[in-house]
Amino acid sequence: MTSGNRGSVNSHASGKQAPLAALTRIIGLPILRVMLSQPDTTSVAALSSRLATVRARLSEAAISAERDPALITLVAVSKTHDRRAVDAAVAAGLLHFGENRVQEAMDKFADRPTGVRLHIIGRLQTNKARDAVAAADVIEVLDRPALADAIASAADRLGRCPRLLIQVNTGAEPQKGGVALAGAPTFITEMRRRFGDALTGLMCIPPAGVDPVPHFQTLADLARRSGLERLSMGMSGDFEAAIAFGATSIRVGSAIFGTRLREMQATA
Repeated sequence: MTSGNRGSVNSHASGKQAPLAALTRIIGLPILRVMLSQPDTTSVAALSSRLATVRARLSEAAISAERDPALITLVAVSKTHDRRAVDAAVAAGLLHFGENRVQEAMDKFADRPTGVRLHIIGRLQTNKARDAVAAADVIEVLDRPALADAIASAADRLGRCPRLLIQVNTGAEPQKGGVALAGAPTFITEMRRRFGDALTGLMCIPPAGVDPVPHFQTLADLARRSGLERLSMGMSGDFEAAIAFGATSIRVGSAIFGTRLREMQATA
């Protein structure tokens, strides 16, 4: 994702962006904590302005691709942002949110307003599957038989199954989740047999620093051959290209929320 428009704090000595450790020495940890807790990037007004820009980009990309913008779901990636940011986003009209960690998602969305939808978009451990099934409306990271077993078991116990997307590792990156591209057709067939209509689409995260277009094309072709309608692909810096290749949902974080500096603990 591309960086948001939150201003950086600069070193008075070099004019270059200082790391948090240097900032701590310059201004002191208590002041830094206050700075990092300020809601300047999560106020409704600031977020609404960024959101308007994202929606304009989405609409322009959809129209250029001769698609209906209303049929493309904007998923606001709220991971690492606190409940204030989520509340500001809801106030600005956002309804779909993406979270990486199940516990963080449960804490922020346990009492979410009617109509707000939670997507799990980070790699899901099998021991968190029950919580994910209970909390999420969409799980976008189904990628292995063990996780399918855990989701199916939880769905049977809870009497509900979220909408499921299979994550495909289009870049063959060992550090990322996702079923290998070569094994994806067989896995898709097995998951459709197991989950039926709950399995609705595919998701991918192209490698950083490369042209994402071939990955979007690959995922779109795979979905078409598999008869799956939903395509979750595209982030802050590349979602226009994803829309051109048929994305039905895009996952946008920094372009909506801005960047968030994490508090660093000072050491003696």
